[in-house]
Order: sequence, then structure tokens, then C-alpha cells
Amino acid sequence: MDRTLKALSLTLSYPGAELQGAMPEIRAVLGADPRIAPDTRAALQALADGLGQGDLFDVQESYVMLFDRSRTLSLNLFEHVHGESRDRGGAMVSLIETYREGGFEPATTELPDHLPVLLEFLSTRPSSEARETLADAAHIFDALAGRLVRRESRYAAAFAALSQLAGAQADTNAVADMLAQPDDDPTDLAALDAVWEETEVTFGPDPNAGCPQVRDMLSLMDKPAPKAATAPTNMNRSA
Repeated sequence: MDRTLKALSLTLSYPGAELQGAMPEIRAVLGADPRIAPDTRAALQALADGLGQGDLFDVQESYVMLFDRSRTLSLNLFEHVHGESRDRGGAMVSLIETYREGGFEPATTELPDHLPVLLEFLSTRPSSEARETLADAAHIFDALAGRLVRRESRYAAAFAALSQLAGAQADTNAVADMLAQPDDDPTDLAALDAVWEETEVTFGPDPNAGCPQVRDMLSLMDKPAPKAATAPTNMNRSA
């Protein structure tokens, strides 16, 4: 079990009271991984402190404004790869099958390409497989980190850490193309509603399953990994 990927999955999940309570443990995990550069580890610990000690309403509002009201900061990775093309549905089905082959059933209403869900899965995989999948998405992580830096958000550290864990150089042209796209205005609700309006997705998990509890995710840190299955490497081109 890769505790750092598990900790990053939790860090990028919607913050609730239980997550705040888990932040000291998450902070310790993020601060102890030598694969992450010292300055990034310090920034991650600052992020964990802010999430753990901030007013819960303010922390939740900040998360929603960043990740739920901005398509350019979407945590659904295929949004950045396939956009609204038909390829997105096929990639989503393939990812679901990969999860199931690995004995992983996300207990969440989020789509399977939601980054915290993918990181939870990768935390159970062999390190070489996890690195390969992260490397495929390295340009997305770098672009999201750049956009978050522009917004002066501490969440940028989480994406910088993912790029470092990938251990691969991102496609600089792909990163530049993504950063050249105009950022969404999270306060323009009418425009955002128009952008996000689309046909309901019906291939995801059971909508009645509810969001995963932090205690359950933390308990998986010490469980053995399920049988090997290779995650699809289809995140290496931008929309």
C-alpha cells in the first residue's frame, strides 16, 4: 500500500469534519516521503495544516470554488483528455473494468476518473504500475499546478507532488497548451451552468452508495494490494 498516494487521495477529497480530524496523520505521511522534494513536502504540510485547522465552512467553500465551479481545474481527469468527445465514454468504461479486475469498487458517487478515486486505486497497485499511470497524466498535473499557483492556492503542492511521484518529464507543449486556455470564472454561475450542462452519465457507480468515509479509506492503508491489473494508459493527450 502506497500511503502517500492514499494521503494525496484524501487531501484532494471534499473536506469534511472527519477529514479534518485525519489531517495530522495525513500531514505526517506527506512530510515523510523522500520521493517528494523537500520544498514540496513543506508546502504539502502547510496545505494539510490549512485543511485541518481552518474553519470547515471556509475550507469547503474554497474547495467548491476551485474544483467544482471551474472546468479548467476539474478533478475528473478525462475532462482534460477527451473533453466532450465520444472517446470519453469508452475510456470511462475501460477504467471501470480496470478497477473491477483489480478488485476495487469505489464507494462513491464520483465518476471513476475523479482523481481522488484513481489515486485510491493506484495506492493499492505495484509501484511501477502506479508510476506509469501517473506519468501518463503528468502534463495534466503540471497544468493544474500552474493554474492553482495563479490562483495562489496551496492545493498546487498536491499536483506538484504527483508530478514528482510520476518520475517522468511532462510534455511541455501539452502543458503550455493547457495553460493557454482561459480560466473559468467561478463566480459566473450562469456561464458555468451552461458549460457543465450535459447528458446524465449512467455508467458510474451506484448513485445510492454515498461518498467514502475517511476512516474506511485510512483503514485501507495497511491492507495488502489486490491482484495485479494494469490501469489504462490513455491520459497522454490533451483535449
